[in-house]
Amino acid sequence: MTDFIEPEAAEAVINKKRELPLIWLLPLCALLVTGWLIYKNLSEKGPEITIILSTADGLEVDKTKIKYLDVEIGKITDISIKDETSIEVTAQMDKDSSQYLTKNTQFWVVKPRIGLGGVSGLNTLLSGAYIAIKPAKGDKERHFTGLAIPPTFTMNEQGTKFTLETSNIGSMSAGTPISFHGITVGQVLDYNLANNAEDIKLNIFINAPYDKFIRKNTLFWVDSGIDLSAGADGFKVRTGPLVALLAGGIAFRNPDNNNAENAPENTLFRLFDDYDQSAQVLYNKTVRIIMYFSGSVRGLAIDAPVLLRGIPLGKVVDINLEIDKKTAEILIPVTVEIEPDRVKKLNPQENKTFKENVAHLVSQGLRAQLQTGSLLTGQLFVALDLFPKSKVVFHENATGYPEFPTTPNALDQITNSAQAIMDKVAKLPLETMTEEINKTLVSLQGTSKAATTTLVTGTGTLKNADKTLKAADKTMESTQQVLSTLEPGSTVQFELNQLLQELTQTASSVKQLTNYLEQHPDSLLRGKKEK
Repeated sequence: MTDFIEPEAAEAVINKKRELPLIWLLPLCALLVTGWLIYKNLSEKGPEITIILSTADGLEVDKTKIKYLDVEIGKITDISIKDETSIEVTAQMDKDSSQYLTKNTQFWVVKPRIGLGGVSGLNTLLSGAYIAIKPAKGDKERHFTGLAIPPTFTMNEQGTKFTLETSNIGSMSAGTPISFHGITVGQVLDYNLANNAEDIKLNIFINAPYDKFIRKNTLFWVDSGIDLSAGADGFKVRTGPLVALLAGGIAFRNPDNNNAENAPENTLFRLFDDYDQSAQVLYNKTVRIIMYFSGSVRGLAIDAPVLLRGIPLGKVVDINLEIDKKTAEILIPVTVEIEPDRVKKLNPQENKTFKENVAHLVSQGLRAQLQTGSLLTGQLFVALDLFPKSKVVFHENATGYPEFPTTPNALDQITNSAQAIMDKVAKLPLETMTEEINKTLVSLQGTSKAATTTLVTGTGTLKNADKTLKAADKTMESTQQVLSTLEPGSTVQFELNQLLQELTQTASSVKQLTNYLEQHPDSLLRGKKEK
């Protein structure tokens, strides 16, 4: 029997170190990735802003973008009603957009817009509306008020700003084009009322390089698109850009031989109502003169021209009415503004004031007269000319202005002459003259009856003469028969032939007399007219 040897048992070695299972690596990695994403999101997250708008038309949460130069820099996260007239839009901006968010930054909604100035926002027809931003320097801000109308310029365009002053804005507004020789070179930015509450100031922008053509004496005027004028050469028509014809516009030009300096930014210019006003020469020196008219001034208006033999010398600035309570005299004082520099003086007299020169002109016959400028409109103007034979009448003048005597116009003179004739006619003894005229008419009626009787008698005489002629004709026929029976060449035949010739001449004379009396029966009273 074989001996069984029991094997020896080895001692177990126990490892007390615990190992992390690989399964736990997955949630750990997920936690790390989540933390990194949260950190990245927080680190790249920009500021949150609010924008007050008048309407939320076209805006959607988490869809409507905020763009600058067509690059997305934010997104709307919430829309709520602020009050009855506005809404509040909350937007999350990108980190890099913080530098654009200042107090002067502007926001507005971009959507399709159609106007006389053009069409904009067509790209939003497919992509939807978005909020645009126009940054500007200033302090940091997170609460903004959006614009109801997009600004004129959405980018930093090169150019210069100027200011125009006018008394009537007409159809002009923000975006009104400004043209130079028919080329659109700028536009109106905005307008506001001046401090004197009488004028309106328009802020304009002229694009580079056209802004270098704005000089200190540049002339601006309202361009209506078409200007029709009539002159000695016929009708003339000036046309501007089509947009100016539809919505109005502004044009400018520089005077001929213009060597003026370039105008600096924000220079103030006067905006004339039309091209003709801008073409007029401007004079700084003006003198006011008063004129008193006793007749009607219907058709005379403020700014009516004052002409000296057809040459513009000034304009009407004021028209009033005065009534004398004692004499009941009605006068119309008209104040005019004269520009003396328009007149070139020959042989000037030194050491004489303007009033003394006016008095000298008045002594030479200078008078003011109202004349009709247009038969169609009935507009009047003040004409100055020399009327040496007219009377000089001055009035009580408390204005301190020199007075020009006035004289009636041609129509007033005709009316006055007709009135004087009527007054003379009214003074005539018409009743006595009527009685004398009646007596004369009675005498003429008697004379007419006598003439009628004479004419009747003459008519009877003419009838008797006709009978005599007929009898003579019969006698001549009988005589012809007798002559035919006599011997030719006898003494009786010769004497009868002579008698017949004399009778023929007598009958011819009587016939001529009868014809003449038939044509001129009045010759029995007045005799035959001498040829």
